[in-house]
Amino acid sequence: MHPTVVERELELRLVLSPECSIPVRAVLGYRSDDPYAVHVAFHIDSDQPVHWTFARELLVEGVFRPCGHGDVRVWPAKAQGRSVVLMALSSPSGEALLEAPATQVSAWLERTLRVVPPGSEAVRLHIDDGLAELLAPSPADDRWLLDPWPSDES
Repeated sequence: MHPTVVERELELRLVLSPECSIPVRAVLGYRSDDPYAVHVAFHIDSDQPVHWTFARELLVEGVFRPCGHGDVRVWPAKAQGRSVVLMALSSPSGEALLEAPATQVSAWLERTLRVVPPGSEAVRLHIDDGLAELLAPSPADDRWLLDPWPSDES
């Protein structure tokens, strides 16, 4: 079975100062075979896009209230009278504050939530099946289950 992919190209704003921002083309990506994560590819002036991956739950919550700490923080805001989602990204290479249109991000998130509803992510990963297979006894295990010191009665 092939994974379902939900993508959305949109224009973000890289905030350089309160008075200045520049457009940045980005692609939001979600895959049903990686159900906990969202992927963002930022197309800047370089040969390859810059990729970030973080929890889908962080972006879902960040549309409504400030959340996150460390490398990724997300919160809702108003910019020039329109609703936006701000994403603060931090890495050893630098920091960036990006502004995304809230309606477009929310619509894309709704599509991902229809593909894999919240709380059903683990089922998609088949973790229980993998653990059962890993922990299932094999015929060779029977030797280890025998008593290494049989009693004198045998």
